[in-house]
Amino acid sequence: MRFLRRALVALGVTGLIAAVLRLRGTGGVPPQSGGWRELSGPDLR
Repeated sequence: MRFLRRALVALGVTGLIAAVLRLRGTGGVPPQSGGWRELSGPDLR
C-alpha cells in the first residue's frame, strides 16, 4: 500500500510540474533576422 501511495504522489507532482511549465511557457516570437546566408568569394575558404 505504501508503494502505491508513493507512486500516486509522484504522478501528481509530475502532473503539477507539467501544468506549471505549460502555463508558464507562452512561446514568444521567433527571431526575425539572422539565420543562414549564402557564402561567396573569400567566405568559402
